Amino acid sequence: MHFENHIPIYLQIIELIKKQVILGILKPGDKLESVREFAAEIKVNPNTVQKAYQEMEREGLAYSQRGIGRFIVEDESLVKQLRHDASKLIIEDFISKMTEIGYSNDEILDRLKAKLNGG
Repeated sequence: MHFENHIPIYLQIIELIKKQVILGILKPGDKLESVREFAAEIKVNPNTVQKAYQEMEREGLAYSQRGIGRFIVEDESLVKQLRHDASKLIIEDFISKMTEIGYSNDEILDRLKAKLNGG
């Protein structure tokens, strides 16, 4: 896995897992890999994965069962909410970048419409 230098790795791990949930790779109720297995797989310190998993629990995305492991919460609305949140961030980033290069809201809409219509 390639990590961005300007974003803490544990946050990038959380985003990776959220994306896997959105794409259906991980489903509500699925067990997460152990901290050590996942750390070895993505070549990071186990403490970093542990921090990501703990933060996911605080966010309500995952839960622990003592002696068994960590799981994605069993909430079907979770995928819908994660997808909505991800789209909001992507749109905000897109609008910000288009505004930075001088596009007005109407011009942004025109460019989007043109692109969606094959242009």
